[in-house]
Amino acid sequence: MRVRKIFIITLILVLLLALGVPWVVQKILQPQVRQEGTIVRLYRHETDKVELVSLEDYVTGVVAAEMPAEFPAEALKAQAVAARTYVVKRMVAGGVVNNCHPGADTCDDPSHAQAWLSREEMKKRWGTVNYYRYYYKIRMAVDDTAGEIITYNGQPIDPVFHASCGGKTENSEDVWKFKVPYLRSVACPYDADPEPVRQVAVSLSRVEKALGVDLQAVPASTGRGKILQVLESTSTGRPKTLLVGDRRMSASEIRQKLGLRSTNFTWQMTGDKITFKTVGYGHGVGMCQYGARGLAEYGYDYRRILKHYYTGVQIHQTVPGVER
Repeated sequence: MRVRKIFIITLILVLLLALGVPWVVQKILQPQVRQEGTIVRLYRHETDKVELVSLEDYVTGVVAAEMPAEFPAEALKAQAVAARTYVVKRMVAGGVVNNCHPGADTCDDPSHAQAWLSREEMKKRWGTVNYYRYYYKIRMAVDDTAGEIITYNGQPIDPVFHASCGGKTENSEDVWKFKVPYLRSVACPYDADPEPVRQVAVSLSRVEKALGVDLQAVPASTGRGKILQVLESTSTGRPKTLLVGDRRMSASEIRQKLGLRSTNFTWQMTGDKITFKTVGYGHGVGMCQYGARGLAEYGYDYRRILKHYYTGVQIHQTVPGVER
């Protein structure tokens, strides 16, 4: 009977290794203490309730939702530290006030905060077999960086990120209102987005409706090719401010209202349509996720990745039990 038990345990360990989850084996053979004391008050839009989630479980759910699980371990670790920093900044005394959801530190809507998946939602997204492989891969990245956050001058940063910058990230003031010292434009030579360039044709009537402009009022002498004009560009050459008909608009506003993948766009008039060509995906500020993947594949560890995208920062260990 004892031999049979040993055989079964050995078989389970071999199967776990075959599934790509050596983290589980490590935890069984060498138990480690995890930081579980800090609780995140997470507002779930689906249930309209605030749930209490341990900090590291919250970070695991964010990484699962925000970055492809197939990415290299060092990229997942960088995402984990960024995710933890985001919520810790909102939990510490004097942090960000959550006016949208009183009683919560954050929510699971990516348009408001960071996306988040429960373990049940991960199973639905990945399927049962891939769930075990991906969950433990992500959890290992979270545990390997447990408690670590990104700071600038001793304070948690706002660790914004995006999918793909297209080769160079943006300065914060070129996309939003304020200049942030750690959100500086940097080269991103290993952006590994498999489809960095996309094209989408939008009818003039949709452009008028979405942007609230009257393109028919554009003088014929101006020419149809001048319906959109760049008035100001960013440091990387992206459009920053444009004239649409007779209205001055930011590229970020145009991107959001037309559903474009990024503000790194050009366009061409074709009949009654405007064809937009975009490079990259997202606002372009902070950490480029596909760039982080490329840097990890090139040999960067997660600390070097984070310090590449966030200028002048440090990686610090948080004190267990975040003060509110």
